[in-house]
Amino acid sequence: MTSKQLVAVVLISAATSVGSVLGVSKYQQQQLASNLPETTSIFQNARYTGESAVGGPVVDFEKAATKAAPAVVHIKVRIKPKQVAAGPEDVQDNPFKDFFGDGFGDMFGGRGGSRPSPEQRGSGSGVAISADGYIVTNNHVVDKADEIVVTLNNKKDYKAKVIGKDPSTDLAVIKIEANNLPYLTFANSDDVHLGQWVLAIGYPLNLETTVTSGIVSAKSRSIGVNSRNSSSPIESFIQTDAAVNPGNSGGALVNTDGDVIGINSAIASPTGSYAGYAYAIPSNLVKKVVNDIVKYGATKRAYLGIMYGNDQMSEEDRAKNNVKEGDGVFVMDVAKGSAADEAGVQKGDFVTKVNGQTINSGSEMVEKIASLHPGDKISLTYQHNGVEKTATATLKGTSGTYASIKQQVVEQLGASFEELDKSKAAQLRLSNGVVVKDLGQGILTEQTRIKAGFIITKVNNTRINTIDELKAALKNAGNSAIISGVYPQQPQTEYQYALNDLNGQE
Repeated sequence: MTSKQLVAVVLISAATSVGSVLGVSKYQQQQLASNLPETTSIFQNARYTGESAVGGPVVDFEKAATKAAPAVVHIKVRIKPKQVAAGPEDVQDNPFKDFFGDGFGDMFGGRGGSRPSPEQRGSGSGVAISADGYIVTNNHVVDKADEIVVTLNNKKDYKAKVIGKDPSTDLAVIKIEANNLPYLTFANSDDVHLGQWVLAIGYPLNLETTVTSGIVSAKSRSIGVNSRNSSSPIESFIQTDAAVNPGNSGGALVNTDGDVIGINSAIASPTGSYAGYAYAIPSNLVKKVVNDIVKYGATKRAYLGIMYGNDQMSEEDRAKNNVKEGDGVFVMDVAKGSAADEAGVQKGDFVTKVNGQTINSGSEMVEKIASLHPGDKISLTYQHNGVEKTATATLKGTSGTYASIKQQVVEQLGASFEELDKSKAAQLRLSNGVVVKDLGQGILTEQTRIKAGFIITKVNNTRINTIDELKAALKNAGNSAIISGVYPQQPQTEYQYALNDLNGQE
């Protein structure tokens, strides 16, 4: 059968980070239910305490709200209409196919055509972090934006530009041309404790400045939300029951002193609106990412060099590897030549402390490492065959060196990949290929209609057998490339997607 080609012209507007070390955890959705026995009354009689009962101290929210609210801004974004490449589903029901053959329609917008995506508008929140106009927000608030307008607490509007983005943490820095802005400072998120009172400040549901209160209900939470936009998500959220709704994204979570302890990023909800829990990126991680973006334009990410698995390990795997709660972070594998390897960590060990601080989960370890830079030295405590050892580890970048980490072209695709299984290749009569496993936010989803399961066989004229070959081919492609491949349902039909401006996010 003669192959048909589909060419999709793509503009870059987002990037994701691919990491070999920080680890991957799958999002496990939890449903909360309140089940009462039939004999249990939902009404309880009031209980009266004696005069000797002592209440807790009165918490003053007014001081914190008065200090913080003027520095939290409203962000409105506009995404212009774009031509989006057509996908295989656009041609499978071609009504003229039976009369004129498979090729009819190519010249009229079939496999060579595209569809317009309508204009989109959205809004979120941000936090001014300097008097001269630097603002931190969520990456998902501004990621695809063609136009960004910031409205201050005093109702003044400013056009903003993106300074840099980090999809792994869902953070971005934007800037407006203004002076003498009210701004907030970061508190030490390591000092945050369970039960601590906090305020969430933002612009939910396109309303005016809104302040809600709650407590810190958990720390170091990993919920999998960043895995939609990044191949190496970094999640160690502060969980709070302060009411947070759509539009709060990028807003401030502050302590009772009015200092930032987190940037609000996500909610756990079956409806999309507040349903009990919200999640904020801890301020220590925010501060590091923001400083990198302002100074370098991108994040300089450090890696320890281990794969871990105890956060989401099944009971079977726990038993197989003799992993118990409180043992630390189970090391599933160690990258050769990595910081952990050079420190003596081996497969099967347990990391228990970083810089003297006890580590109970992979997300907690990830937060500590992600707050550091390539070249930083850490004290690493681990258990090897039941014996505690402490060593100094020098963190490295993705290349195994101490050099600055730049976002790589393959990371900007916004997808995870796996090499084509030999049996599957034989079944499809293919000799090579790399499968698009999962699609997040990035080039492929923004400007093409490519679907998960697409098998990449070539980049330009270079055959692709492995993920490393895909990375190398894209790196060597320059500013543009054509990705060729097939879908398993139509292995004899080749599709092509043209990618342009590949270096737009360096």
